[in-house]
Amino acid sequence: MLKGIHPAITPTLLSTLAEMGHGDEIVFADAHFPAHTYGKKVIRCDGVAIDTLLEGVIMLFQLDQYVEQPILMMQPEEGDSLDPSVEQRYIKAMSSEGINSANIARLERFAFYQRTQSCTAVVLTGELAKYGNIILKKGVTGF
Repeated sequence: MLKGIHPAITPTLLSTLAEMGHGDEIVFADAHFPAHTYGKKVIRCDGVAIDTLLEGVIMLFQLDQYVEQPILMMQPEEGDSLDPSVEQRYIKAMSSEGINSANIARLERFAFYQRTQSCTAVVLTGELAKYGNIILKKGVTGF
């Protein structure tokens, strides 16, 4: 363990975050996501909710400040309902960085899958919320 690193952040996840450059993206996927189909690299965080991981990641990870919406979430299929508490949990987990709903764009499901293919990694979590998938775009870290 390291000081200042959230206990949910695994060594592999920490290494991956450090290796990412500005503009690179990472997916935090719910437990139902086809990570091995679409992801170049899959990092397993079984049993851990996405908001728990976001809370730890946001302390280490500067979101891209040069794009309006550095956060992407999956849009529900037509006829499906969206649980607004999922987005609210994620925003709360990243609130230390001033994140709000204006920072989040929604992508159609298959567009989200396609975007995943160019992401650095997919973090497969224990999140059970429907449409709980989220992509973060890394920015430049200032000191």
